[in-house]
Amino acid sequence: MAEADLDVVIRQIAKTQNKSLMAAARKRHGQYMARAAKAKDKEAKARFKLIAKSTMLHAAATAKRLQNSAENAADSYARAVKRDAEQVPIKPVTKKET
Repeated sequence: MAEADLDVVIRQIAKTQNKSLMAAARKRHGQYMARAAKAKDKEAKARFKLIAKSTMLHAAATAKRLQNSAENAADSYARAVKRDAEQVPIKPVTKKET
């Protein structure tokens, strides 16, 4: 991976962050669902279930924004590298001796 392109690395890091974010969200979701199961009254159960549901929705939205940002950054970098590679190098002007 000595010559890995930065855009590939950006995508890999984003994928790893997405996985860890969703794992944390699933863990939190499970905690709220466990609290809902232990709740004594209907209102508390409904409240904890709603919190668990909104936790997953917010986490999914955050993960999507994170992925989109990483893809935009990686694409931008790839375009810049491609543009720089396609530019013709300018030859320096040499003085004529008279």
